[in-house]
Amino acid sequence: MAVSMEVERRVRDYLRRDESGLRRELLLILLDGKKHTSEEVCEILRNRGFGVTRKKVSAMLGVVSSKLGIVKTELGERKRYYIKPEYAELVENAIKASLQSL
Repeated sequence: MAVSMEVERRVRDYLRRDESGLRRELLLILLDGKKHTSEEVCEILRNRGFGVTRKKVSAMLGVVSSKLGIVKTELGERKRYYIKPEYAELVENAIKASLQSL
């Protein structure tokens, strides 16, 4: 219980510093139930109007994975990222809360 509260606090803090909406969009992509490569995430973000590079997306995925601890990395020919199932609802709630504070 205490671990999930700490994770939720970190996610809310991460989203609080989201001036452009890019962080929120990244989390929304990862919440779609699919496993994405950094290239796929980059393309989706570009299609949604964000001027990002693959390097920037890879850095963001690294932060979300290591600092927030909510993303799982599946190794293989290419790394694939997705929200850990046990944190999906928590992340959805944090996103909703961030939208209400706009």
